[in-house]
Amino acid sequence: MAIHPTAIVDARAQIDASVTIGPYAVIGPEVRIGAGTTVGPHAVIEGRTTIGRDNRIFQFASLGGIPQDKKYAGEPCELVIGDRNTIREFTTFNIGSPGGGGVTRVGNDNWLMAYVHLAHDCIVGDNTIFANNSQLAGHVEVGDWVILGGFTVAHQFVRIGAHAMTAMCSLLFADQPPFVMSQGQPAQARSMNFEGLRRRGFSAGRVSAVKAMHKALYRDGITLEEAKQRIADLAAATPEAAPDVTAMLDFLARVSPQRGIVR
Repeated sequence: MAIHPTAIVDARAQIDASVTIGPYAVIGPEVRIGAGTTVGPHAVIEGRTTIGRDNRIFQFASLGGIPQDKKYAGEPCELVIGDRNTIREFTTFNIGSPGGGGVTRVGNDNWLMAYVHLAHDCIVGDNTIFANNSQLAGHVEVGDWVILGGFTVAHQFVRIGAHAMTAMCSLLFADQPPFVMSQGQPAQARSMNFEGLRRRGFSAGRVSAVKAMHKALYRDGITLEEAKQRIADLAAATPEAAPDVTAMLDFLARVSPQRGIVR
């Protein structure tokens, strides 16, 4: 284990022998860090925080701090981070809260740039990119392959579906369905993330089905319930797109009437 002599590592922390910890880092007693992970100088990892394998945590990151929630009273909540994530400078990830399941969770292979904030009880999937200063309030859910432009801000309890994308300085006050590209303050749907889907190997048929979903949701002037039915019909017309249709319908089924979707 390569621990710099100026680092402060609690003897009760569970750290794999292959972990590297840089100068002046602070590691708390309830922290667990998996093989191959590196922790940069001056990083602070505290609370009930579990970090998987081969993560790169840069200098001045703050992981596992208590929620910025006045109701929090010291309950045993957690932060769980998966494998192969890049966590850049001055990021702040809080543990969960009793009112939100008690766990803030980050998946695998995410690229989280400087000053990203994950509040209590956020759930982040796999293969996401959060550009600098992306900020998630409490209880936000982010699906796989999402890209957040710099300075994107998501209101508490907002959900962002898989393969969605936001432009710089977008403010999300409503749920953003899968595949949607949004921009604005508040954010509005501008298109679907077609180029991203092609880069991830989506066939022409699947991309065409996503275009049809966008048309139903945003171009044809029909109600959300009518759009759901039209989207459901796409699974029979384009069987290869059935998983994409299911993902969209599952997301829309959980939309709060008070919050709605980006329009």
